[in-house]
Amino acid sequence: MSKAVLANIMLPETSEEIDEDEARIGYLLRQANTAHRMKVEMILEKQKITLPQFSILTFCGMYPGLSNADLARLTGLTPQTVSVIVANLERKELIARHAHEIHGRIQHIELTDAGQNVLDKCNKPVIAFQNKLTADLSPKEEKVIRRWLISVAKDD
Repeated sequence: MSKAVLANIMLPETSEEIDEDEARIGYLLRQANTAHRMKVEMILEKQKITLPQFSILTFCGMYPGLSNADLARLTGLTPQTVSVIVANLERKELIARHAHEIHGRIQHIELTDAGQNVLDKCNKPVIAFQNKLTADLSPKEEKVIRRWLISVAKDD
């Protein structure tokens, strides 16, 4: 195995050469996130949808009537980024915006029929991929992992 040398330290050439028993959890989480994101992006590419667009469509499907600010909080994207994504999805006629009854500047966002259709087409392979990730886990093991990931995200 060839390794690069930096300040007399032998560095692994690839992440596969990292010792799983010694690797930091943060590093492993980042590696897992990167691999998951790349796979989901490849799946979504077939529908000509980006991962951030998919996130927006997903939350609009789950919670009709969200505002741009709501979507920014839920997706972890900046309000400016959400504004661009929403405008692009509206241009594709996948979402529609409606003025709030009281606060005219606030726009409620909902999926159109075309948006729901695209979301359904995207969800099928994404859910199949996610099911594949947990296929070798018992329900109890999956529950433990889900709880742990939620606690990491909440920073408890």
